Amino acid sequence: MSSLRNNVKLIGNVGNQPEIVNLESGKKLAKFSIATNEYYKNAKGEKVSETQWHNLVAWGKTAELVENYVPKGKEIAIDGKLTNRNYEDKEGNKRYVTEVICNEIVLLGK
Repeated sequence: MSSLRNNVKLIGNVGNQPEIVNLESGKKLAKFSIATNEYYKNAKGEKVSETQWHNLVAWGKTAELVENYVPKGKEIAIDGKLTNRNYEDKEGNKRYVTEVICNEIVLLGK
């Protein structure tokens, strides 16, 4: 059951060109977002599409995979975990961010 704790699996399309950061320590970081779509019929029988956006972060070899093979629009599947962090913006306001840390990425589609 421990494998069920804080485990996220998503399939979606990359919404922006991934931002790649090379850190002074030599580590590589990739930040990007994906859109997942859910479809259902409303009370009138009309098909409705609902899109959710997810912020993703990848490190090391996974970030290299993103840099080399994951352009905007690419369909991918990810396995990862949720994380929360906060920071202060330029005006001194506290901001909260929820991200998915990618452990594994599978390239889908063409």
